[in-house]
Amino acid sequence: MNVCEGMILKRYIGKKKIARIYIDNQDKFEGKALWEEILFKAKAYGLSGATVFKGVAGMGVHSQIRSFSVLTISQILPVVIEIIDDEDKIIGFLEEIDFMIEEGLTTMSDTEVITYKHK
Repeated sequence: MNVCEGMILKRYIGKKKIARIYIDNQDKFEGKALWEEILFKAKAYGLSGATVFKGVAGMGVHSQIRSFSVLTISQILPVVIEIIDDEDKIIGFLEEIDFMIEEGLTTMSDTEVITYKHK
């Protein structure tokens, strides 16, 4: 095995924070998909990583249930952007993107990274 194969990144192991940003798939920032713009900003900010999940149904602050329907052309579905990193890094990032989010919910909680491997 060479140096890069099966490398365990120990700096990512241990107690971390997990932030979740809840928005809709149709939310925009400067005419572009908000979730995609946040993802690009997360990469530029140097966060460990981010994952975007599209929900099949959800209910938000307006108490409207939104779900997938084959009969509807325009689908408004929940999107969750999940970020795991150190607390100070996440807080700095969230402060930097706050102006981009018109409606949404952001949470942060404790997590523990057990393994993080890549080739």
